[in-house]
Amino acid sequence: MKVLVTGSSGLIGSEAVVHYDTRNDTVIGVDSNARADYFGPEGDTTWNLRRLKACTRKFVHYDLDVRDRAGVLNLIEQARPDRIIHCAAQPSHDLAATRPFDDFDTNAVGTLNLLEAARRFVPNAVFVHMSTNKVYGDAPNEIPMVELPTRWDFADPAYATGIPETFRIDCSLHSLFGASKAASDILAQEYGRYFGLKVGIFRGGCLTGPAHAGVELHGFLAYFIKCGKEKRRYRIFGYKGKQVRDNIHSYDVIRAFDAYAEDPRPGAVYNLGGGKTNSISILEAIDRVKQDFGVSVEYEYVDQPRRGDHICYYSDLRKMRKELKGWDVTRSLDNIFQEMWDATRAW
Repeated sequence: MKVLVTGSSGLIGSEAVVHYDTRNDTVIGVDSNARADYFGPEGDTTWNLRRLKACTRKFVHYDLDVRDRAGVLNLIEQARPDRIIHCAAQPSHDLAATRPFDDFDTNAVGTLNLLEAARRFVPNAVFVHMSTNKVYGDAPNEIPMVELPTRWDFADPAYATGIPETFRIDCSLHSLFGASKAASDILAQEYGRYFGLKVGIFRGGCLTGPAHAGVELHGFLAYFIKCGKEKRRYRIFGYKGKQVRDNIHSYDVIRAFDAYAEDPRPGAVYNLGGGKTNSISILEAIDRVKQDFGVSVEYEYVDQPRRGDHICYYSDLRKMRKELKGWDVTRSLDNIFQEMWDATRAW
């Protein structure tokens, strides 16, 4: 099988590269290292590309930006992949406001370039689109909440298992990032529903793992653990540090992609996260690092939430478990914290 992975030097993309290379598939990686431009040296993924080249056998890298329409069309026409894993994105909620053209052109137009290339040249390929829970905007904040000692949680029993795929995505504040990703999400659905392409849309929560180049503007746990190891001061933005996110390991993300490919449903949407079991607040993360590793994370509190930020979000995984046969979360928060703490990369 031939697999094309965009954002191949990033967290999910690199996990996909290693996974498919291990299966002896031919893997074509597409990554322009835009993170170095977006986030500076800490976002640079060159180290990860070097790692991939060293540990893989049938991996070919293309320094190609998904905004390059002619380049994308040409590559897919020539390569004719059997599977496309689209992870490339401008990923920051906050950065989008300062670079709106880069954000929209990468997230929405770049996705259109890939979808149309697939329709023209490989209409039978399985296309996995990595979306985000930010397509829901801040609408989850309208759910009644209960304040607990270390976290916020949903007070409405209808959301006891988290946010479902049927939750509305309009009439809310998204951030420009959320808007551009919502556009790409709808485009991907439409190429599945209208054209019948085997496109699956995965709305990720906090995706994490040791290959994550976390920065303050993106990559909650990776950046948080980096602050703990380097004794940096972590900044908490609003909600008393009790805001909640669910976390899923990159390994379980790729397992979900494979499960979808076994029985692809054109235009299907899935909320991809760790669920309530793998949810954690910032205050709880601070306590976990202290208890598990003996490190006190220094922090300062900024009494102003990021605009459009979620107070509490964790994914309802019931649809994932029902439709993606054999899939479930296998990496617990304990696994995730320990693996990221022990990661060999020099922070």
